[in-house]
Amino acid sequence: MTPLAGNAYHATMNGSNEAPDNEMIRSVRAHADDLLGETVTLRRALHEWPELGNELPMTRDRVLESLEGLPLSVTTHESTSGIVALLEGSKPGPTMLLRGDMDALPMPEDTGLDFASHVDGCMHACGHDTHTAMLSSAARVLSDRRNDIAGRVLFMFQPGEEGHHGARFMLDEGLLDVPALSDGSPSPVDAAFALHITSSLPSGWVSGRGGPVMASADTMLIRVIGRGGHASEPHRALDPIPVACEIVQALQTMITRSIDVFDPSVVTVGRITAGTTNNVIPEVAEIEGTIRATSERTRAKVHDGIRRVAEGIAAAHACECKVEIVFGYPVTSNDDEFAEFSLDLARDVAGTDHVVRLPHPVMGAEDFSYVLQNVPGAMMFLGGTPDGVNPATAAPNHSNRVMFDESAMAVGTALYAAAALRHLSPT
Repeated sequence: MTPLAGNAYHATMNGSNEAPDNEMIRSVRAHADDLLGETVTLRRALHEWPELGNELPMTRDRVLESLEGLPLSVTTHESTSGIVALLEGSKPGPTMLLRGDMDALPMPEDTGLDFASHVDGCMHACGHDTHTAMLSSAARVLSDRRNDIAGRVLFMFQPGEEGHHGARFMLDEGLLDVPALSDGSPSPVDAAFALHITSSLPSGWVSGRGGPVMASADTMLIRVIGRGGHASEPHRALDPIPVACEIVQALQTMITRSIDVFDPSVVTVGRITAGTTNNVIPEVAEIEGTIRATSERTRAKVHDGIRRVAEGIAAAHACECKVEIVFGYPVTSNDDEFAEFSLDLARDVAGTDHVVRLPHPVMGAEDFSYVLQNVPGAMMFLGGTPDGVNPATAAPNHSNRVMFDESAMAVGTALYAAAALRHLSPT
């Protein structure tokens, strides 16, 4: 990240003894608290009518409506339902990106909430409705503080995070190609910040770390091809099912015996498919699963190991084997300095006792990783465990029964806004 004169983030990182802007933090927290009712209203409207993938017409319209009247330059993307809103500060400076994702999951909802999903088989089970609502309220907070911003804030409302590569599509469409300032001076996107709510952390708490914070996520499909026949005469056929079972077991051994435990990977087989009835040996058995890793080095090593193990075992049993690995999201890696900036900010916003430094990455995946490949920044986790519920036993993200404490959104709104104000401080 290139140092810029007057940039509070770089002053802090370079050892400045300046005290945090406590008055700004208090003011932003109070404003976020005042907006909580509006934040909740938007969140519930999105929750009731969730949409999937990269095309979210109702969601986009509702978000655009929430931004009406603000001094923003709004662009709607063509390849997806993505929205980009640009806020100009009163003084020149760099641009900071704030991101909130908007899409839901293809699953039923069984929470019993008054505002539960009205769409069969579709639910905001990962909290993206809260991210969008918090970011919209942060746009309102920051719009009222344009005189405190040296630079610009780029609000990224993103579809398609749940496996549809929405962030990559928005980048391909020019997300980071922000125009020069009115005086012709450049204003590059030099920082990016995102929040992800979680039911495994107490409400209003914040956690994060530098370096890898979430894993890569790839998929594997292994087809073991034998020779079909009658179940009573396996010697006249070539049964792929026991071969597939052996491959599944060997993959777990490969992970535990060849992958460094301090640079881990997870390979999970989620589906095995073979056969049509009890007395037929099928020709093909299929193994499908997910591959997670916290470094590109381990990611590549595991891919090679899967091919070697599967093809070797199949060959030992005279079966043919075809291995297909589809690359998904890369490792989400926080910039070390910006992660420290974010943790310090969280201590001021949420309270020192409510901030946790993660000891290791989370093995879930995020397509904010694409943004962080291009811009230094950080993703932090915001606790949203409902009041009176133990975070250790709360229904997790992606559960049909997951619920989030909506009061935590005031903390999230304040974090989004304060991150931009501190990073783009004119002094």
